[in-house]
Amino acid sequence: MVEFALPKNSKVQTGKHFPAPAGAKNTRKFKVYRYDPDTGANPRTDTYDVDMDTCGPMVLDALLKIKDEVDSTLALRRSCREGICGSCAMNIDGGNTLACLKPIEECKGEVKVYPLPHMPVVKDLVPDLTHIYAQLTSIEPWLKTDTPAPASGERLQSPEEREKLDGLWECILCFCCSTSCPSYWWNGDRYLGPAVLLQAARWINDSRDEATGERLDALEDPFKLYRCHTIMNCTNTCPKGLNPAKAIGDIKMKMLERAG
Repeated sequence: MVEFALPKNSKVQTGKHFPAPAGAKNTRKFKVYRYDPDTGANPRTDTYDVDMDTCGPMVLDALLKIKDEVDSTLALRRSCREGICGSCAMNIDGGNTLACLKPIEECKGEVKVYPLPHMPVVKDLVPDLTHIYAQLTSIEPWLKTDTPAPASGERLQSPEEREKLDGLWECILCFCCSTSCPSYWWNGDRYLGPAVLLQAARWINDSRDEATGERLDALEDPFKLYRCHTIMNCTNTCPKGLNPAKAIGDIKMKMLERAG
């Protein structure tokens, strides 16, 4: 069951219906979450009938068509349209994904579009990512070294060392995984969540980084790391096909190896 961070004592209400243009024969209904905290009104879902003969194939195409041609008040994030930036992450048809990579034809019936679950909502489909980015900063996601840089200026890796980063560096920080994780829903104030822990694994596994022990020490905490219960929602939902659960398991193994 997907849950959303709603204003206290509020329920999502049925909102407005925007019919398709006259003469449209090939239409799909899009039920879109709407919430503006500045108005003090409860959240609602507005329904838009979209003419598919004049719309692109992805959910993001439909949302931009709605915003450009029907209702300019709709708020959403988007940028690259190619699954690279992670901006258009949202909950579509019951699952977290990128709107630019989600084909409309894969959705059943009316297309239900909500913001990422269990995140404060800035407006409509725009979640507040302040807390999760603070968590990302806390694991210091940059190369840390004590030794001087080589004369060439580059710290080299062998192909085998570089291969250890595959499945980690590709993360685009869309946070589909963390916001699909029940452990993160319940303990998001202290549990770092799949996305941030995958980023931690990326630097722990980097042969050029010289702070592995320091990084592992920082994660040795009952909540930061060990609230992962291997539910696997994170891996199932990742739009880039990554495996955050495996990355978390690898960190736990490194903890055991250090303990002897």
